[in-house]
Amino acid sequence: KPYQCDKDFLLNSHLKTHQRVHTREKPYQCSQHDKAFSLNSHFKIQQREHTSEEAYQCSQCDKAFSHNSQLKIHQRSHTGEKPYQCSYCDKAFSLKGNLITHQRIHTGEKPYQCSQCDKAFSHNNSLKIHQRSHTGEKPYQCSHCDKDFSQNGALIEHQRRHTGEKPYQCRQFKYDSKCNQIF
Repeated sequence: KPYQCDKDFLLNSHLKTHQRVHTREKPYQCSQHDKAFSLNSHFKIQQREHTSEEAYQCSQCDKAFSHNSQLKIHQRSHTGEKPYQCSYCDKAFSLKGNLITHQRIHTGEKPYQCSQCDKAFSHNNSLKIHQRSHTGEKPYQCSHCDKDFSQNGALIEHQRRHTGEKPYQCRQFKYDSKCNQIF
């Protein structure tokens, strides 16, 4: 069946690449699984994920990334760039996903519904934590005793009882126990 397409190309190689849209030819086959690609560039990106090749190095620190887009997002941590502005308030974010999550505070949207009960949540992580109340899962284990916890924060708080750590200090008054005076 002949294809009706009016696209013109300057180079024959570009025409051949384009024709794969019509023929669905995928000449670049991954040797590690069944995925095939019509474009060599897409194949190379996928191969980097197999080899853990991190070709994009940050010039500010020692971090490296397999995709240039990941590097650009990371670089915002150095520049402080926050291109995603909330339309409801003055907050801005370096990641679009963080903006979307934040805006749920304003809209009241709760897209994450528990399948066991009628509760809904604005964050996927909140749903996962809630679901542990149904399953009884307690993935956080104390290294000092045999207690388990469903939330990491509860484990940290518990472990402070073992270590005696008290990280929150009232700075309102300074008290000298030697002379019983407040400074």
